[in-house]
Amino acid sequence: MSLPTLSPAEAKRLLDQGALLVDIREADEHARENIPGARLMPLSKLDEADLALHEDKPVIFHCKSGARTQGNAARLSAKVGSACKAFIIEGGIDAWKKAGLPVAVDRRQPLELQRQVQIGAGSMALLGTLLGLLVSSWFFAVPAFVGAGLTMAGITGYCGMARILKKAPWNRAAYAQPRTA
Repeated sequence: MSLPTLSPAEAKRLLDQGALLVDIREADEHARENIPGARLMPLSKLDEADLALHEDKPVIFHCKSGARTQGNAARLSAKVGSACKAFIIEGGIDAWKKAGLPVAVDRRQPLELQRQVQIGAGSMALLGTLLGLLVSSWFFAVPAFVGAGLTMAGITGYCGMARILKKAPWNRAAYAQPRTA
């Protein structure tokens, strides 16, 4: 089942009338940047989440670009049930920002874990390739290892680099006590 979408302006109008805004991104994404007043309900913990709703108030879900909410519309709809109307912000928080609507940004929070993995894997692959070309062909093993790791992460859902990065000093506070709204 698909949920109807709202433009950021339409969502803002409903929020001003008392609608509930729910951010389905992960805690690290929400901590770094969020729409003020949004309640955090990470998609990874959706089944455990308690979404106390008022029958007369609509619920508006958002993610970063709208893709996660669209892809999980049936699960989100089931979470809300028939008690109230539910919507998705078309384009997520990215569209919200483009519309000039307010966001709270905390640059003291670390980059989202997914971005850290992308930076780490990309850097290792690039460095290994350059060293393979300029120093020794043995360095080509580095991008091969990174590619194999990313492939396995995609197949299994387990990312070793993400697990290591979660323990990095700059991430310890962010993952010790996830912030929920």
